[in-house]
Amino acid sequence: MEFRANRRALMKGLGQVIGVIERRQTLPMLSNLLCEAGDGILTLTGTDLEVEITAQVPIDSIEEGTCTVPGRKFFDICRALPDDANVKLRATEEKALLSSGRGRYVLMTMNASAYPRMTMDSQQWTLRPTIDVWRRLLDKTAFAMAHQDVRYYLNGILLVFGEKQLSAVATDGHRLAKVDVDHNELTGEATQIILPAKTVQELKRIIANEDADQIVSTSVSERMACIEFAETRLISKLVDGRYPDYERVIPVGLREEARIEVDALRSGLLRAAVLSNEKYKGVRFEFKKERLRLVANNPEQEEAEEEIEIDYDGPEIVIGFNVGYVLDVLSAVSEATVRIGFSDGNSSSVWQGVGGEREIFVIMPMRL
Repeated sequence: MEFRANRRALMKGLGQVIGVIERRQTLPMLSNLLCEAGDGILTLTGTDLEVEITAQVPIDSIEEGTCTVPGRKFFDICRALPDDANVKLRATEEKALLSSGRGRYVLMTMNASAYPRMTMDSQQWTLRPTIDVWRRLLDKTAFAMAHQDVRYYLNGILLVFGEKQLSAVATDGHRLAKVDVDHNELTGEATQIILPAKTVQELKRIIANEDADQIVSTSVSERMACIEFAETRLISKLVDGRYPDYERVIPVGLREEARIEVDALRSGLLRAAVLSNEKYKGVRFEFKKERLRLVANNPEQEEAEEEIEIDYDGPEIVIGFNVGYVLDVLSAVSEATVRIGFSDGNSSSVWQGVGGEREIFVIMPMRL
């Protein structure tokens, strides 16, 4: 196999797949990328047996064929080359010669026929949302999903495919995020799946620089999901488990409501958090008529106070929050003003952007 490629185009494809290649693998083959050259296209594939990503790169094919190369080393070499460099790769059964300008790099290869591939089982549901829809669903919920929780079904995002609505839900047991969007192209009955946390992170990375109007072909079966873009395809196993009844976690009938400018609250929290306890990151919210007082302190007896004008006309209520959780919600809210619903200092609160009623964020209080 032999081909020439522009370094910029090659790096775009490598950047899409390299995320699933870990530096230390139990199986040596999983540290490699599968390279398939033919018809002026180089197809790059990386996998960790849970997620597989395939990207296509335009090339000048000299000799069609297939090989595997050490993924991280290939990526790091190409990344260090000049932006306008041309790259040539010639592979035999045992070695691959990578050259660019006056540089030559010999990489060991492995038998391409032994490279593990993931295949979709029978598709049962299909949907064709835009990149913008995927971006909204993931950006506004991924921060709330758990990582390495013993409750493995929380280590990902729940996607609920309804007849006319697609919902994304994430929770780590201390906070929850839920976003709804409309659709009318679902093929198959209503269902729900759990996308693993690593798949979510890879999806976010892939779509970060894609055209917002691009249509994404999404296919789902009972155990797998396949998401296809213009030049990239991701296949992932699904989390095998039952997600908890998230609707029961969302409080209803809250007695009090406050409205606060997002930028003012964010700025106040960032300043107050400097003197909060480094381990617990707690900030006390003291709701008073027309005012919110933020108080943070630490074991060194240092204390910070911030006061913000708000729209609130209820009784004085004090609630402790993890400042990181609140800042995550404020980053997910697109509107200029956030509405906070609460009843007392011991109950969960509901946060929503004013005008963003289809997005719900729940934060549990903490004792300070």
